[in-house]
Amino acid sequence: MPWQLLELPSLAIGILRRRVAQTRPEAEVREVHAAMDWAGFLLAESGGALTPHDYTHVAETGLHHGLGDWVFAGVLYDDDRWREFELNRYAKANDVDIDVVRRMRPYARPFVERVVDEILSQDPDVVGFTTTFMQNVPSLAVARLLKQRRPGVRTVMGGANCDGPMGAALHRNHRFVDFAVRGEGELAFPALLEHLEAATPPLDVPGLCWWDGDRPVANPESAAQVPPGLIPAPDYTDWQRALEASPTRTFVEPKLAVEGARGCWWGEKHQCTFCGLNGSAIAFRSKDADAVWQEVSGLIERHRILDLVMVDNILDMGYFGSLLPRMAASGWDLRVHYEVKSNLRPDQLDLLAAAGVVHIQPGIESLNARVLDLMDKGVGGARNVSLLRDCHDRGLTVSWNYLYGFPGERDADYGTVIDQMPALVHLQPPGGTIRIALERFSPNFERPELGFAERAPSRIYDHIYDLPPEELADLVYLFDTPPQGIRGEIEARLHRAVDAWRAAHTTSSLVMVADSDGDSNSDGEVRIADRRHGWPSRDHLLHGLDAAVYRLTERVRTVPSVLRALAEQGRQASQDQVAAALAGLRELGLVYCDGEHFVALAVRDLPVRVSPQRMSLTPLAPAGGIPDPFPEGAE
Repeated sequence: MPWQLLELPSLAIGILRRRVAQTRPEAEVREVHAAMDWAGFLLAESGGALTPHDYTHVAETGLHHGLGDWVFAGVLYDDDRWREFELNRYAKANDVDIDVVRRMRPYARPFVERVVDEILSQDPDVVGFTTTFMQNVPSLAVARLLKQRRPGVRTVMGGANCDGPMGAALHRNHRFVDFAVRGEGELAFPALLEHLEAATPPLDVPGLCWWDGDRPVANPESAAQVPPGLIPAPDYTDWQRALEASPTRTFVEPKLAVEGARGCWWGEKHQCTFCGLNGSAIAFRSKDADAVWQEVSGLIERHRILDLVMVDNILDMGYFGSLLPRMAASGWDLRVHYEVKSNLRPDQLDLLAAAGVVHIQPGIESLNARVLDLMDKGVGGARNVSLLRDCHDRGLTVSWNYLYGFPGERDADYGTVIDQMPALVHLQPPGGTIRIALERFSPNFERPELGFAERAPSRIYDHIYDLPPEELADLVYLFDTPPQGIRGEIEARLHRAVDAWRAAHTTSSLVMVADSDGDSNSDGEVRIADRRHGWPSRDHLLHGLDAAVYRLTERVRTVPSVLRALAEQGRQASQDQVAAALAGLRELGLVYCDGEHFVALAVRDLPVRVSPQRMSLTPLAPAGGIPDPFPEGAE
């Protein structure tokens, strides 16, 4: 159901279709790509007034305001005026534009009826819904009408919205949902189908929610997770067939969703405090590189699509020696999205670029080491700036957002960054400036002692569900909590500074155009062409100690490390001389300083600016409460 991104197939449907084929080859499987159908329905029924671009706007920005669910809530509760007052009140208080969703809502009921007609025309025994983020209410609306019109049909829901207590609450509060699969479905769904055929109670299916008469039952969840070897390559045949026949086809550039790994290897050790995206399955597992390459190459050859979205929450570092070289050697003109950690080396970025990776989501989130420590990021601000610079030189588009609102952060943590943002305008800016949300499964949620002890289901659910607070507390993903961290003028300054960075980026450049001999061990001059918005248009000519220090800070350095490197070059300089050189370079906006760490800012090549519409590799999921791009933006 909506709001799956139009450019991507459903990985869940593709995998489960293949699993059913493996375990029950006699079964007949039909797919309903209702998200795509909804966008086409809106286009046709509105006479072109509601386009797939409007659909995409809601899909990418509506989550943190509950907009997509609200569109279908009137169908679920059989009231076309459902919670209009509450939404209007919320929108006014939070300056949210709701014009598009208000115009969409009248079409929701006829669309749901059309979907149910299509499903029932195929005489199904079991109807499964995959639900993540804003797919809950659209799925419930269809499931309710299905059971009304044909009570014998078995309805099953699964996906991220069914993880942990959310699945149990979704099931027990909606009697028309026969089963909810909590956790991964590759083993649970085929096991449930076996029980349905045998007419036996599914007591042994871990995590399954089912009805014993009128009593809801939630089987204990298993600590075991699906081995990567049992996760098949998805089958996207029906998706591509549906896309080619859809009026939305001319509005999107289709991409293939591919999965190499699940969980997060960093999160296993140091889960980012704000991030709940892995739910209860954060343990990192990755497929063998040979298997991933066979999957990738098979999908490309079958579908003739070269744009890939790797949905892994984080890149398996082992793939640098296995999968990525194969992609680089393929000869295909790939365009790949990957989520990565932000402390990648230049040689690793070179390999990503050679492999066809053009878009990364590195979880930068901040440019201040102290705030990054509060997030448990394991990286510093200067290293993040270095990544932005190095990605520019390799043609890598970077998606990230500037997050704030962490308990223990101070105004000074942001003031030093804000003061230096004008020097960064030639580098890729954040997509937005976001106060973090409280997400279920995040350390901030699971450990109230981190600073978010007071919490309640987000106000967005007031205009969606008709459930008591105690049930919402189990059902929902986002929670309201008193704001932490910076506020007032420093918060406003941060927003203004990021807005200014975004506005200045397309007309700014800072390029190292000449190094007299290119040898980092030499005393040669360094010439930097400065054409940044807000700065004097000029060429900086560095020589002597200034040039040597600048070249050394192309890697992140402290004053002592610069002194050691100079000594290795046979150059004598005092700590005061190096500190003075760095201070002068910082004043010119040529280096960035985060605490004791410095990094050079000039790039090696003139920038190529690409319209954001050209690269619509939107992140699959928001991070830190960010209504992401896909994304973090960014985690």
